[in-house]
Amino acid sequence: MRVHIDGDQFVDVHEPSSGIYLTSVNYVPDIWPVYAFNVTIGGEDEPAAPSTRPQSLIFSFLGIYALDRGTAISSGSIIDVFARLGVSEEAVRSTLARMVKRNFLIRYRVGRRAYLGLTPHAVAVLRDGRRRIWETGAVNRDWDGTWTVVGFSLPDSRRSTRHDLRSRLIWAGFGPLQSGLWIAPGAKEVTGVFDALDVDDHVTVLTARAFKPTEAADLVAKAFDIEQIARRYRAFLARWDVTRPLPDAPDDLVRQLSLHTDWLQLVRQDPHLPAEHLPADWPAIRAEQVFHTRAEEYERPARNVADGVLDELTP
Repeated sequence: MRVHIDGDQFVDVHEPSSGIYLTSVNYVPDIWPVYAFNVTIGGEDEPAAPSTRPQSLIFSFLGIYALDRGTAISSGSIIDVFARLGVSEEAVRSTLARMVKRNFLIRYRVGRRAYLGLTPHAVAVLRDGRRRIWETGAVNRDWDGTWTVVGFSLPDSRRSTRHDLRSRLIWAGFGPLQSGLWIAPGAKEVTGVFDALDVDDHVTVLTARAFKPTEAADLVAKAFDIEQIARRYRAFLARWDVTRPLPDAPDDLVRQLSLHTDWLQLVRQDPHLPAEHLPADWPAIRAEQVFHTRAEEYERPARNVADGVLDELTP
């Protein structure tokens, strides 16, 4: 196995009798993708429908209308946008205040008006989300046969930390192979998953490759609930692969934000399992096509609506 020595230095030690051939450990940047927002801020293991969560919707909004623009947006106009989605002013203000407190937004004041801009940390998180939406793809056709393996052991006195770690691993695309041993296909960026948990001395992170008698298909079946993942994609299709999605929505800005939030919710929960170990009719294939079609359909009319609502400031 490759064992961490110092900084980002490693040495290799091979253990062919273990059943898994350990090949490397990845040095990864210190960022936890906070698009797993339900864990890092909300704290729930199972989120509600994405469109009902102000924080998820606001992150979609910021990714579309704030990222790479270099501007700050007035809190009042953000409230106006989310009123269209049925989100109360109180819920929006509370979520924005929490984002400021947690270093995602920075507040500027011009007279009595408050404007909110992105911090460098928020920019990094939003770019990660954009990559997941537009670059990663819903189907993993390029798997190289490696797995990221996370092993940990925490005493009962740290039960709460253990629960938080498991929740974060799920959001990062891992599945439990057995007690204290989690896996995800490919090389995953995981260092940030452990932030603020104080578990570095209790966690081992490796990349591995299965060999006989272990089969990759068996690892997928043991560690991941494929049917549950499929159900999520089918629910997305039931909402968006119809003649007129969200018929009661007032405009395409609402549809755009709901669509992006739903899709990001899907891709951040999807462990991106190898295509060769999934059913031929895997619903993610059709769901991805529908997402791109709808996103293109809503882009121009949604921006026209946003341009008429948003009050922006260049800091």
